[in-house]
Order: sequence, then C-alpha cells, then structure tokens
Amino acid sequence: MTRVLAVSTAFPPHRYPQQEITDALASCLPPGADSGLLRRLHAAAQVETRHLALPLDRYRGLGCFGETNRLFVELAVALGAEAVERALDESGVRAEEIDLVVSTTVTGVAAPSLEARLAARVGLRPDVKRLPLFGLGCSAGAAGLARVHDYLAGRPDDTALLLSTELCSLTLQRTDMSMANLVAGSLFGDGAAALVAVGAGRAPAPPTPSYGGDRRGPAVVATRSRLYPGTEHLLGWDIGDWGFRMVLGRELPELVRLHVSEEIESFLAGHDLKPGDVTAWICHPGGPRILDALAEELDLPDSALAASRRALAAAGNLSSASVLQILRDTQTGAPPPGTTGLMIAFGPGFSSELVLLAW
Repeated sequence: MTRVLAVSTAFPPHRYPQQEITDALASCLPPGADSGLLRRLHAAAQVETRHLALPLDRYRGLGCFGETNRLFVELAVALGAEAVERALDESGVRAEEIDLVVSTTVTGVAAPSLEARLAARVGLRPDVKRLPLFGLGCSAGAAGLARVHDYLAGRPDDTALLLSTELCSLTLQRTDMSMANLVAGSLFGDGAAALVAVGAGRAPAPPTPSYGGDRRGPAVVATRSRLYPGTEHLLGWDIGDWGFRMVLGRELPELVRLHVSEEIESFLAGHDLKPGDVTAWICHPGGPRILDALAEELDLPDSALAASRRALAAAGNLSSASVLQILRDTQTGAPPPGTTGLMIAFGPGFSSELVLLAW
C-alpha cells in the first residue's frame, strides 16, 4: 500500500484576526451596500485568524485579473517551494528521489505550471513526471492523494510528491455583493501543503527528529471519487475579465445530507467498517454548515470533527490544502497503530473524494 512519509504546511507571513479582515472588507464596500450582512457572515464563519498572501492594506489597490494572477504565480511558487522543502526534510527523502509530482491549485493560472517553475529551485530531477491539476477545487487535496496512490500502486518502487498551493485572497471580488462572494470572503485563507509518499516496494527512509522520531505515517487503503449529476451549477468559478467569481449554491449542506453521508457509509461498508469505526476524521472544513450536516447525518460525536473545526478557526478554508493541513495536525498527534482514518473533501461537479487511511 501507499505509505505517507510526511506532510508539511507553509503559510504567508501576513496573519490577521478575523475582525481586522472584516473591518477592511467592510471599508471597501460600494455605497449603499449592507455592511451589517457582511459582518454577520464573518461572525458566523467560526474563523478566528487567517493568513493572506499580501499585507491587508495592499488588497484595496489591486487591479485587473492580469495583475492578481501575476502576483499569484510569484507568491505561489515561493510558498509552494517552502512547503516542498519542509516535506522533503521531514520525510528523509532527497529531492532527486521524487519520481512523480502532482500539484493542485484552483486560485490562479500558470503555464508552465507551479511544480515546473519550482522544480529546479527545490532540486527535482529534470525527468520527474508531472501532473498539474486544476478545477477540482477544495476536493483536490484528497483527489491528489488518491491519484498519487493510483500511480504508486502501479509503480511500487517509486516515490511521489503532492503539492497544494492556494492563494484564495487573490480571487476576492471586492465590489461583488452576491451572497456567494460574501460567504467566500468570510471563510477562505491562503496556504500551501506538501506530502511525500512511497509505494509498497520502497522501504521508508528513517524519519528525521523534526517529524517525531519513529512515527510512521498512514497507509492509503482505498479511494473513491464521486460526481453527483445535475449539481454542476452549485459550486465553482465564473471566470471572466474580472477574474474568478465564486459560485456557491445554498443547497450544498443539503446535498451533503442527502448524498454524501450515504456515499461515506457505502464506501466504509465495502471495507467492513461503519462510521463509528473511524477514529481519525480528516474532513475538509468547507464551512460550519457543511461540518454540522456531516456530523448530524453520520451521528458523529463532537470530537470527530474537532480537527476540522480547529483548522477552520486557525487558518480558514484553504481550499485543496485544508485536508493536508488537517492530516498534518492529525499525524502530529501520533495516532496509535490500528487507527482508521477517513479523508473527505468536496469540490465542483458537485463531487466528493474519499480516502481510507490506516496507521
């Protein structure tokens, strides 16, 4: 089975309390806009702090999509390189040992893609295989790990790297008063995460002391991807001259209630498991209502999604990087051998990604 050796995170240095971000966005609203609605949404988001790609006072002066995307490429390469170098160091794997790199983002466009731009910087081989992913949204962290697993199942002697880099703040539409944009402005933060994994034929390198002595990361047991037909209009981007405008349907929590919980139970049943058998829930923190719906439908105790709620409070919704951040935090807690974990993420489509893990 695929074995995760290390997971790392990297955040921009600009960190702000939610209230300070709320005040800054309220000051940018067009005349006549309801600042009270914005403030209520921010207060209900259960976010306490967020990291931003730029100092908060820089956002007011940002111009066209071209300018923000150039900033995305510059800053995302630097942040992604930081996450990769940290993951390599913590895994004990050298950069030249990486055979495949999968990179995910949905908050900017780059060609050459991000992993190509940082390959020489972090020491990846010129013949490294690359798989850049765009369009999977918040589900891409889990989907990326699933595709790494698929690759390593066929090449068990190889080593793979997964990189997620999301600068959500650069997509914000400051004068858009739609509910979707206001909700996005209350939830999303910036960050990157990287993961190193090996196939079943590769003996893991000894972990470095910085990653916790002799702790072993989880193995990937199985994965499942699912599209829910007729829901394509509920989540994604409306892309135009203005850049990326959020599409976010009110129905998403109800979709989780109606379909995703059943999907999770079916997936677990295929491995003779029930929700109560899962100890480590690594669930994308799409927002409080999503987490509440999942907990209620699966009858989970408050402790089950505590890691997701802590991640949301500490950094906001990091899109595809969030589940890797939560996996990192879970691994830091040293799950005992025999622990079963489930990674869950949702994305445009509307879609879900499930990854069954075992420590």
